[in-house]
Amino acid sequence: MINKSPKHTKVLILGSGPAGYTAAIYAARAMLKPILVFGAEPGGQLTTTTDVENYPGYSKVIQGPWLMEEMKGQAKAVGTEMIQDHIGKVDLSKKPFQAFGDSGQVYTADSIIISTGAQARWLNLKSEKEFRGFGVSACATCDGFFFKEKEVAVVGGGNAAVEEAMFLTKFASKVKLIHRRNELRAEKMLQAKLKSNKKIEIIWDTVVEDIIGTKDPKAVTGIKIKNVKDNKISELKVDGLFIAIGHDPATSVFKGQIKMDKEGYIITNPDSTITNVPGVFAAGDVKDKIFRQAVTAAGMGCMSALEAEKYLSDSK
Repeated sequence: MINKSPKHTKVLILGSGPAGYTAAIYAARAMLKPILVFGAEPGGQLTTTTDVENYPGYSKVIQGPWLMEEMKGQAKAVGTEMIQDHIGKVDLSKKPFQAFGDSGQVYTADSIIISTGAQARWLNLKSEKEFRGFGVSACATCDGFFFKEKEVAVVGGGNAAVEEAMFLTKFASKVKLIHRRNELRAEKMLQAKLKSNKKIEIIWDTVVEDIIGTKDPKAVTGIKIKNVKDNKISELKVDGLFIAIGHDPATSVFKGQIKMDKEGYIITNPDSTITNVPGVFAAGDVKDKIFRQAVTAAGMGCMSALEAEKYLSDSK
């Protein structure tokens, strides 16, 4: 069904999660009546995170999905219009900007805040999905704390995997880095640090085949690994598995219209959410491949709304 009349807003926020919801709160409080369009997975990566202990303001452990619901509720309460739709196409070449929803709805906007986030790449194992948040993670800084004096494994061979492995040695008694090749892609300096760390063992030419665990309580107890050279399968006893094979920013719909790096992350001005297209801002994991934390995403959401407000008042 095609909706003939476009929906216009001063600020169109694409994507939910801490960046999008915070941008919505600030934009709504500035009386800009923002529209926030969210897709099939509202709340972003935090909705797949169970225990959250590092978000300021909560002395007790909180749940990721609950935190996202609270942020969404706050954004709504201050006047954000929330619409579930999938944006399949955008036109940033002329004003007002246009975004085309799969529902047939066209959204027009004087400014756009892109907060579509990024997704961790997974191994695509059935057991991985089952234990995600219960011993399987893609974020050592988020979940490393839960593995004090336990044995964990990290999958990957790039900078991210090496950094995660080294970070985890602060908590874990032993870290096993599993890599499918016989050499790492990480920077040489990082590799030297990794190899000098007594707590880390590298398992070369190996892939993870399956994750083993208990159902009640749900917990990881080990992994099945396969040596790619001799196809030999063995079991490794670990309490946690960290996947560090990269992230993919959700930016394909903006390709060719906005400045991005070679990995598809949107480039913004230093200490800013301003992109190379005046009136278009980017906040959260869509532009941040370093920190990737809920609190930094929320901070950027705030910045994007304040910068959008300034842009709109300067454009009058």
